[in-house]
Amino acid sequence: MPRKPQKVAKKPSEKEEEERVKRTKIRVIGIGGGGSSIVSEIASRVTQASFVVANTDRQALKAASRKTIRFQFGQGLTRGLGTGMNADLGREAAQNEKEKIQKLLEGQDLCILVVSLGGGVGSGAAPVFAKISKSLGNLTYGIFTLPFKFEGEKKMEIAKNALESIKPSLNALSIIPNERIFQIIDKSTPLKQALSAINRNLTESLAGLIETIYEPGLINIDFADLKTIFEGRGRLAYLNTVVVPRSEKSSQEAIEKALNSPLYPYTIRGAKGVLFNITGEKEISLNEVNQISKSISELVNKEAKIIFGISQDKKYQDKIKTTVLATGCGIKIFSEKSQKKKRRKKKKILPPPPEPEKKIKTKPKKKKKEMETSKKLPEVVTSSEERVRKNGLQIKKEAEEEEKEMLAKEKFWESPAFLRRKKFFKTQ
Repeated sequence: MPRKPQKVAKKPSEKEEEERVKRTKIRVIGIGGGGSSIVSEIASRVTQASFVVANTDRQALKAASRKTIRFQFGQGLTRGLGTGMNADLGREAAQNEKEKIQKLLEGQDLCILVVSLGGGVGSGAAPVFAKISKSLGNLTYGIFTLPFKFEGEKKMEIAKNALESIKPSLNALSIIPNERIFQIIDKSTPLKQALSAINRNLTESLAGLIETIYEPGLINIDFADLKTIFEGRGRLAYLNTVVVPRSEKSSQEAIEKALNSPLYPYTIRGAKGVLFNITGEKEISLNEVNQISKSISELVNKEAKIIFGISQDKKYQDKIKTTVLATGCGIKIFSEKSQKKKRRKKKKILPPPPEPEKKIKTKPKKKKKEMETSKKLPEVVTSSEERVRKNGLQIKKEAEEEEKEMLAKEKFWESPAFLRRKKFFKTQ
């Protein structure tokens, strides 16, 4: 029988490839006041993804960017107001709107939750959003900021509790303490400007990641690569994007800045997955790519998955843009191990314990032994006052000789006086 001709799979055309990329759906959701302001800023710069601001506060939602979807929840509980610092109220408000939140997250490939922790709405509602996203099978990535120290211990406690609650529902999470902003600005800078600097950094980093996924490159990074890096649950992630002027050492400078963001309290050291992309107007040499890859591989886990891409874009004329996403970073924040180490350090300061009683009891035991041996071996004091030890036979012999002498003396004195005289004179 004649063989049927095998069908050759057609390569997707540029249009089909573009459509496939467009089908990748990324939704960035800002929860609460702080998260919403960050997402509003990102939405004004990036067009490929969709953006949502979610809050119980009606007034705060009005100030959000028009390029975002405004989602109000919990009206029955809060009557259109915020929740203050009551995270329980924020959680209850979100749980009452589970069906609406589910519709908001349905059909997405990647959900990015942006939250400023420490308040009531973000800290309480974010775990509910994350749990629903996980149940829908979405990749879920959380970006969180922690309160300033001057905001008080209570806010920090709310933030830590929220992180512990949300972590199991996330593939990865990035943590940026607001306090780290003093690494790049002066302490006298007004609060609004300080927060704006953090927002700007997060905007650049997220914009870099989204552009990397959507824009084609010479070595392309797509959603499948992102999925590989986001494998796992609750992994600590590092995301940073930097743009530097192009020069002979620009690639090395770009990667050094990208790997050492002053806003993170950790680096990519020990990471189990790394995705990085380099964008410039001119083509980057193989040697430059090799140097960058070497710098990254020296820091991460030996078995880490490293995926890199190279893109060309006219808007980066005489510049190089580098985006780095690392997951599974080695350092654990707020872990039980770190608390145990602190306890151990405290124990070292305590004075040493007293010596055991056994050492004191051993001394009288030695004395008893010495006395027992001294009884067995009697001592005789000589004229030179030296102590001479004698055995039993020697002592018995001496005793017999002394007894003979005494008997001889008794016989001498028992005999009559005239006989004693005769014996005395005979001996003379």
